[in-house]
Amino acid sequence: MKCLIIASGQGTRLASKADLKPLVRLLGLSLIARVILRTQRAGIDDFYVVTGYNSERLTDYLERFGRRRNIKITCLYNDEWHKENGISVLKAKNTIKENFILLMADHIFNEAIITKLKNAGIKNDEVMLAIDSHIEQNYFIDHDDVTKVYVKDSKALDIGKNIDTYNAFDTGIFLCSPAIFKALEESIKKGETTLSDGVRILAKKGTAKTCEVNDYYWIDVDDEVRLKQAEEHLTRTFLKKPSDGIISRYINRPLSIRITKLLLRTKIHPNCISCFCFITSTVAALFFFLGGYVNLLIGAMLAQFSSILDGCDGEIARLKFLETEFGGWLDAVLDRYADAVLLLGLTYHTYQAIGSVVWIFIGMVAIIGSLINSYTADKYDRTMRRRGGYYFRIGRDWRIFLIFLGGLFNQPALALSAVAALMNVENIRRVVVLAKA
Repeated sequence: MKCLIIASGQGTRLASKADLKPLVRLLGLSLIARVILRTQRAGIDDFYVVTGYNSERLTDYLERFGRRRNIKITCLYNDEWHKENGISVLKAKNTIKENFILLMADHIFNEAIITKLKNAGIKNDEVMLAIDSHIEQNYFIDHDDVTKVYVKDSKALDIGKNIDTYNAFDTGIFLCSPAIFKALEESIKKGETTLSDGVRILAKKGTAKTCEVNDYYWIDVDDEVRLKQAEEHLTRTFLKKPSDGIISRYINRPLSIRITKLLLRTKIHPNCISCFCFITSTVAALFFFLGGYVNLLIGAMLAQFSSILDGCDGEIARLKFLETEFGGWLDAVLDRYADAVLLLGLTYHTYQAIGSVVWIFIGMVAIIGSLINSYTADKYDRTMRRRGGYYFRIGRDWRIFLIFLGGLFNQPALALSAVAALMNVENIRRVVVLAKA
């Protein structure tokens, strides 16, 4: 299926952020890039973008973006870009001959909306609007600017920004047949040039269907207020994981998110962060081997910093759509090596300070328990995710934090013992939980 994106306007309300609205940055990606990548997640791979204001710059950006991400993007120029958006949609009349998804370049959304529209389907003379009937509960809506819809029996009877009677909002996401082009031509002849005017023509014929998407987020990023809300929502939704332990949730994640927001301004790749975290952990272990409280403290602080930074690779990957199976696997492998060298260094430090071979044995128990803890995490997390929401979990965030506390208070033996005991008890607990699942 093809996707048509309207990106021809100037967007003066976001001019302070960028001269060209589709290129306004939102957490490391332009608005239009985020729209395209989110739609691609729903299985769309053929994009048509209607450009207008500053067309050459936007076209050049999209060509480079398409090559870099291996996405087919065709630009259509609207020389009447200063007019209403119905004119822009009509520019695709001679290019798109089948049903297509219609989007706005400044609307971000859950890709499940696209999937739901695709699965719903329409006839050759119909369009389908994705609507939100939670008109009193949507935090992101600018009620003075949003397009309203009056819906009855899953059909739009009226649509517009100034209609008096309405019971839903237009999300700016449509499944269209080529009938939309004929409707727009008809409305434009009457001097009515918005997309809503064309949809209203179809509504009068009873061929403007609706699809409720109340359970999914959508944000019209039309001004700086909505841009800030979008940033907060994406940060809250995509960066906090149900598998986060208490340490990750309340200590590491709040700090890693702040670092991530800074790193998003750069071109650094998530895999580079994974490698840097491993190197940092290795350096921390070397300080443990050197002995003495100062080296113990430095190593412990580096270990905790590495643990915090370790959240950034996944956060950047999710926000920039750079998630890959290799990236997740590489991060997991490097984390296991990092855990091993940190505990090996702490074991040597403790043995050197106390001189008893017992601490070598305890260190081995800690290392084995930690590796098994990581090994069991995958199945445990899959089982618990099916239950929904956050769940109790003791994992890597705990053991690194215990190492940090041990270094901070000069108690390496206590930290090593705590890791050995906690990891193995947690492993037994997981076996019991999974046995009952």
